[in-house]
This record gives sequence, structure tokens and C-alpha cells, in this order.
Amino acid sequence: MSADDETSGWQLTESDPGVFTELLKSLGLPLIVDDLYSLDSDSLAALQPLHALIFLFKWIPTSSDSAAPPRAGTDDPDFAGFFAHQVVNNACATLAVLNALGNIPSLQSGPQLAELLQFTAGMDPQTRGLVITSADWLREMHNALSPPSAFSLDGLGLPRKSEDAYHFVVYLPVMGALYELDGLKPHAIRHGGFNESGEGWLKTARDVIEARINTYPVGALEFSLLALRDDPLPSLQSQLIHYQSAGDQQLVNEILAKISNENGKRERWAFENSLRRHNHVGLVQALLLALAKAGQLTAAEEAAKKAMKERIEQRKARGEDMDED
Repeated sequence: MSADDETSGWQLTESDPGVFTELLKSLGLPLIVDDLYSLDSDSLAALQPLHALIFLFKWIPTSSDSAAPPRAGTDDPDFAGFFAHQVVNNACATLAVLNALGNIPSLQSGPQLAELLQFTAGMDPQTRGLVITSADWLREMHNALSPPSAFSLDGLGLPRKSEDAYHFVVYLPVMGALYELDGLKPHAIRHGGFNESGEGWLKTARDVIEARINTYPVGALEFSLLALRDDPLPSLQSQLIHYQSAGDQQLVNEILAKISNENGKRERWAFENSLRRHNHVGLVQALLLALAKAGQLTAAEEAAKKAMKERIEQRKARGEDMDED
């Protein structure tokens, strides 16, 4: 969740498959995260085996005087699975991942994660959340994928402006039922059982998530959906060897195309993550100096101001708020 929390040491991360997948890789897991643009049966089937759905949405705090909005599901205070509370801001992305990982049977992970999951077994959600967010090695993995803080405005007396806050929750099957794990809620939320045949838990998850999405205005872009799944590359490579041995060139070509797509996706993620880790202040300074020496800085500044004013007017025309500072 996006909010000020300068003392916890946890930095904001992006809702990006490449960020989540790099975190999973650092944890020693043969899993990846993919964007999910549709909840139809074909889209979900293409991502199998699929372990959990991660839902990102705009978080709106409610006061004690305001009525809580109606929600689906029922609290399960006796939930026997893995559930941790979010006790510090900015850790919600990693916490959502851990709430999913802790409920995957026979999870094969690196030694640090295995030890953490074993150590927190049997703890209540609040204590488990405190232990997780005090793990230095986990915080370092999380922060390694956060953009560096280039500038600090502290001490300048500038007014602090509130920003939209976004939050992650997880939907996944646990002990024959669909659960929603939200680190800001006191208990895991049970959405009922599901039929193991057919689409299984994903059918129930589709109904619950679509009902939640329908509470947003038409055309709203204040949410996104990610899928936690097995890394498909090992399976694709095994299929490639099999079809090559069988001499089925058509299927060989299909598998090669899928492998190429997966490798291309990973190359893009690696490039984007390298940009996230890099501090671009030096590059920006060099560009400004070059523009100034060429006598083009003033013109570039005026063009930037004009472009920003146009963006502000466009957003105002759509009924969106945008500061002019």
C-alpha cells in the first residue's frame, strides 16, 4: 500500500510481473507471475498450473463513523493456513506473495524462505506479520526492486500531498475452499467451497473477483490482476525434447514459439528491473547541461510546461483531479 513509512525501511514497489518474478527467483522458487487481462476459461487454462491470483486495487480508508461497505465472504478466525497481517506500510506486495506461498503444498523454496515459514508456523497473524517484516534479508530483497530515492524534499517546508494508496490481496484455494487473504483484515475471508472437477477453484475466484470489479465505475483502471504460476519453461523444454524425438515438426515449431515468447518476456523483465535499480540523476543532469550549453534549455522548459498544461486540461475534462504545481 502506498503511504508514508520512512521508519520501517520498506520501500514502494511496482505492481509489475517482472518485479514479482525477480522476488520469487531471489527466494529460490520455480514460479513466475504473469499479467492476467481476462478471467475467461481459456486465459486461465493457458496459465496452469496456477496457484493464486493477486488483486491490486485502490485502497480507500474508512473512518469509524462511516458504514463499512458490504463485502463478500465470511471471516474465518479459525483459518488453519498461513496468514500474516500487514504491520508496516509499503510491504503489502511482498506480504501478499508470502501469504500465497505459505499455502502452496509441498513448496520447494530456498533455505531462507523455508526457515522463515517453518519458524512462523503456528503464530497468530499479527505476530507472524511482525516476524516477516523484521527479516532484514527479506526487506533487502524487496527494496532491491524499488527505484532509488533520487531527491529528498524534507526540510524545505513544502506542503505534503496525499497520494492514492493501492493494496494487494490474494485469492487462492486452501483446504477445499477459496480464501481471500488481505493483510489489513483481521481474519482470512472464506468464499466457500468449490468443485474439484472442471475449472475447480478458479470458477469461484472468477465469480468473486468479477463481482468486486463490477463495484468500480465502467472504464475504471484502478485495479489489476496477476497470476502466480509454475515457471512454464522447464515443461516447455521437456515437451520440445519429446516432440523432437517423435519427429512432430509442427508441434516442435509451436513449442519453440512459446519458448521464444517466454525468453523474450524474461529479457524485457531483466531490462526493466535494471532500470528500476539505476539512479538516473546523473543522466538527467548531463542532459540538462547539454541543453543549456546548446542554448535549448529555455525552449525545452517551455515545451514541457505546455505539455503538462495540456495533460492537466485533458484530465480535468475527464473529471480527474491533477495538481498544477
